[in-house]
Amino acid sequence: MQLKIMPKKKRLSAGRVPLILFLCQMISALEVPLDPKLLEDLVQPPTITQQSPKDYIIDPRENIVIQCEAKGKPPPSFSWTRNGTHFDIDKDPLVTMKPGSGTLIINIMSEGKAETYEGVYQCTARNERGAAISNNIVVRPSRSPLWTKEKLEPITLRNGQSLVLPCRPPVGLPPPIIFWMDNSFQRLPQSERVSQGLNGDLYFSNVLPEDTREDYICYARFNHTQTIQQKQPISVKVISVDELNDTIAANLSDTEFYSAKSSRERPPTFLTPEGNASNKEELRGNVLSLECIAEGLPTPIIYWIKEDGILPINRTFYKNFKKTLQIIHVSEADSGNYQCIAKNALGAIHHTISVTVKAAPYWIMAPQNLVLSPGEDGTLICRANGKPKPRISWLTNGVPVEIAPDDPSRKIDGDTIIFSNVQERSSAVYQCNASNEYGYLLANAFVNVLAEQPRILTPTNTLYQVIANRPALLDCAFFGSPLPTIEWFKGAKGSALHEDIYVLHENGTLEIPVAQKDSTGTYTCVARNKLGMAKNEVHLEIKDPTRIIKQPEYAVVQRGSTVSFECKVKHDHTLIPTVIWLKDNSELPSDERFTVDKDHLVIADVSDDDSGTYTCMANTTLDNVSASAVLSVVAPTPTPAPVYDVPNPPFDLELTNPLDKSVQLSWTPGDDNNSPITKFIIEYEDTMHEAGLWHHHTEVSGTQTTAQLKLSPYVNYSFRVMAENSIGRSLPSEASEQYLTKAAEPDKNPMAVEGLGSEPDNLVITWKPLNGFESNGPGLQYKVSWRQKDGDDEWTSVVVANVSKYIVSGTPTFVPYLIKVQALNDVGFAPEPAIVMGHSGEDLPMVAPGNVRVTVVNSTLAEVHWDPVPLKSIRGHLQGYRIYYWKAQSPSKRNRRHIEKKILTFQGSKTHGMLPGLEPFSHYTLNVRVVNGKGEGPASADQVFNTPEGVPSAPSSLKIVNPTLDSLTLEWDPPSHPNGILTEYTLKYQPINSTHELGPLVDLKIPANKTRWTLKNLNFSTRYKFYFYAQTSAGSGSQITEEAVTTMDEAGIPPPDVGAGKAMASRQVDIATQGWFIGLMCAVALLILILLIVCFIRRNKGGKYPVKEKEDARADPEIQPMKEDDGTFGEYSDAEDHKPLKKGSRTPSDRTVKKEDSDDSLVDYGEGVNGQFNEDGSFIGQYSGKKEKEPAEGNESSEAPSPVNAMNSFV
Repeated sequence: MQLKIMPKKKRLSAGRVPLILFLCQMISALEVPLDPKLLEDLVQPPTITQQSPKDYIIDPRENIVIQCEAKGKPPPSFSWTRNGTHFDIDKDPLVTMKPGSGTLIINIMSEGKAETYEGVYQCTARNERGAAISNNIVVRPSRSPLWTKEKLEPITLRNGQSLVLPCRPPVGLPPPIIFWMDNSFQRLPQSERVSQGLNGDLYFSNVLPEDTREDYICYARFNHTQTIQQKQPISVKVISVDELNDTIAANLSDTEFYSAKSSRERPPTFLTPEGNASNKEELRGNVLSLECIAEGLPTPIIYWIKEDGILPINRTFYKNFKKTLQIIHVSEADSGNYQCIAKNALGAIHHTISVTVKAAPYWIMAPQNLVLSPGEDGTLICRANGKPKPRISWLTNGVPVEIAPDDPSRKIDGDTIIFSNVQERSSAVYQCNASNEYGYLLANAFVNVLAEQPRILTPTNTLYQVIANRPALLDCAFFGSPLPTIEWFKGAKGSALHEDIYVLHENGTLEIPVAQKDSTGTYTCVARNKLGMAKNEVHLEIKDPTRIIKQPEYAVVQRGSTVSFECKVKHDHTLIPTVIWLKDNSELPSDERFTVDKDHLVIADVSDDDSGTYTCMANTTLDNVSASAVLSVVAPTPTPAPVYDVPNPPFDLELTNPLDKSVQLSWTPGDDNNSPITKFIIEYEDTMHEAGLWHHHTEVSGTQTTAQLKLSPYVNYSFRVMAENSIGRSLPSEASEQYLTKAAEPDKNPMAVEGLGSEPDNLVITWKPLNGFESNGPGLQYKVSWRQKDGDDEWTSVVVANVSKYIVSGTPTFVPYLIKVQALNDVGFAPEPAIVMGHSGEDLPMVAPGNVRVTVVNSTLAEVHWDPVPLKSIRGHLQGYRIYYWKAQSPSKRNRRHIEKKILTFQGSKTHGMLPGLEPFSHYTLNVRVVNGKGEGPASADQVFNTPEGVPSAPSSLKIVNPTLDSLTLEWDPPSHPNGILTEYTLKYQPINSTHELGPLVDLKIPANKTRWTLKNLNFSTRYKFYFYAQTSAGSGSQITEEAVTTMDEAGIPPPDVGAGKAMASRQVDIATQGWFIGLMCAVALLILILLIVCFIRRNKGGKYPVKEKEDARADPEIQPMKEDDGTFGEYSDAEDHKPLKKGSRTPSDRTVKKEDSDDSLVDYGEGVNGQFNEDGSFIGQYSGKKEKEPAEGNESSEAPSPVNAMNSFV
């Protein structure tokens, strides 16, 4: 594996074990630190560090020095080739090689000629690890030839004619710089009418009499040899037609008279270039220079445009009075047709220059040095571009790989060399050559296979001092091959770190984001690889921050008085602060009136010049703080004391010197009301875009009454001014006259550009539009461009109106796009916009999570694990995973009860989660789905699991009935949530005496199938407190308590009242022997018998028993009927109407319905909530069953007879 320390960082949480921070191995190259001690003994192939330029022009008057410097371990040896063959420097006495270097020195000053050593040179630096080569260095001596002798005839021409004075300098190496001067070596003045062309010729659009002179001289300066060559002077005479008479004109020869052309006004024609069109070719990165020079009378003006495009703003320059257009750093995008237009009052003419930009090779990715460990893999990548596209060729140690010795660890794939399982013999220097017809690139990159133990390069026992609550960075620079892992410990013995978060940078640095006092200590950095281990200790001290606890305060004093500013500083006792005072961010005046002591600045005899901002600055070696206060000096209080107030508003606002982007505003200040005006505030109103809304523009000193205001294009300005003194701010002045600035192209692009899809096949591009003030002109529009991020497609663009959204249809689902939005108006385009990344629309995920596992933690908690779905199948931004789970029902209830599914969502890429709140002793089913911004994906296969038993809830009710002298009977309902199989009940009770003291506690176990129990042998007329709870195999449940009193004997005293809701026995009287009771019971029995006969008669006749009547009678919910055709409740008409009631079923006197009386009642379908619909709308609240929490209103017994029991016995 290739190893490289990348400049990223990892954030790791500390645990309860020593914090070990590992540096991961990355698939890239290991970089060798530039540490002198490390480089001394580290074997390394040669690297060329300095060489002469490819095109090396030398001064023939000096010795030739051809540079070639290289580094390596062991130091490399050097050799040269000349014109492709070995250059034996030992055979040439004039050639020597610089010691310890490959630089050649050719001594031609004593003898020899520079031309003898012209040629193509190449240097090779070699050691036992490989050979590096230099570029091909073409050595040529500079040449500065003389002008050829020529006789130049004087030129005579009429006023207004055009003229071209040729220069035609001699061909030199390098080409000379051309300029025109006179005999006094003064440069000839140039203008829109007279200018020098790129070829050195001097062009006159039209001549004037003042152009007459005899010393037009063209000079050629050869910089390399610092020589100047001069052309023969040219004589020019300009005469007017009025000066000529026919005789003089007849005597002029053809050579003396330059032209018979009319000197009257004429439209432009081009002097250069010729014709209507021409071509220009330039190389990428050079300066593109286009030239158009025209003649005409009056003098033409030149304009430039680019057809089907705009000129690049930041790279376009105009030279030679706009006759030359220059574009720097030219690129392929600058190809196209450029048009120059020459225009005067009589007409216009244009010329089109077709520009083609070619490119010599340039790097996209130059190969980088590789340092590998034995057995690791790596790659060398060499990518270049150009026009035409360059050809890539590889060399190893300066020899083409096709003829180099074979290396089994090396495989060449075009612009990439792939290394696998390298060994030390694989070390070599590789050269990549990228070339086309315009040039070449040559890069050396070595592969160095090393096996080195870890080394820590940070000095031992380095002390770091940091201010509290600031980041602390502890360095651990290291090297090793293979790349070591880095571990950090705190304390000399590697004690554990308990801070929340540490950041480990991949260069080994440990960062404590917020250092605290307890961060002080010794930290140990340990580097390990398979060859060994190294460690280093550093020390960290945390210092208290420097604070100003008493800051200087704002002061207003009178002239001549004394003012004092206080500045108290608190600092770490180990740091020594330096306190200095500044006035208006500069040193205090050198004046004895200013006195500085430890905590104060005192100014005596204050004058107006002392007004300003005074700053106290405290500095230590680790931090600095400052605080400021303003001193205002006012006039001494006169007698009587003047009234101080805010200034009066300024008046007489006037706008002058209007320009495109500026205007001068002047005003007259109002009265300062005895407090000097400190500043003026200028505001503006944009009556075109935001009428009535005033904005802050600028502030100026209180001594100024004018301000040069910078303006934005296409704004209708009004201005107003306010004055401010130490008292406050004046009212605004009256508004100035309005000033409308000219329109211009926008200078900014819309912000908040985003790309989000609303559908799977679209991309919605949105942005925050420019406001009217920012539009800079009418016709605001936006050029919206987009292309796929990972594709090679060209940009697709569309221009839209002033809106904030554009929808791209037909896009692939969830694909990253590059987006840019550029503003434009009727004047032009804004600068090139920034590129943002967005995504096309999301679609529902395609794949369900796999390998779903459930681990039951306890009776109410389960843990679910799953495998993440592939990212490509999510088709959107991963929101998380969602678990659906529900409790299964028994077969008898499954078809009649709605299944409530619960949902838990886990954010992000989590692959496990906890399900809380489960019901014990239950059967659950679950599945998992992945969620993105569009919605849920398909569900995984259902997983089932069972929860173990839990402790039960408290018994539903507890009643004490049939109290006697020595017994009490307890009746109860089982727990509403048994959470398992009940094993038994536990009853504990104890007596309570008259002073409310508790007696001994009796513990009694009762079988689980009982719902009634009688306690005997109790004390008469005694109150007892009962504690009752159920048990399962998981343990005891919650208890229910109750109190009751046994009865007294007939001669006794009634027991004390036990309060509302408590069961209390009545006095024991044998009423069964009373005659009135016997008669009453006979009447009741007769009445019940009659009612039963009536009921049976009605049933036999097919009569209906209305639900309402049965509800009023509180009958057993089991016999509540429901119509099956429409799901509504109606009269009783079941086919089993005549079956007898359950044995022992009853309607208790307390109007409660016990659970065992109706095992399949409708209460089970309402989830225990009264008065609600289930989701399918089938059942209504009056059939929700019993209310478990209601207190008992009476007592009942299955053993004692009652009227209802008697009725049941007749059936």
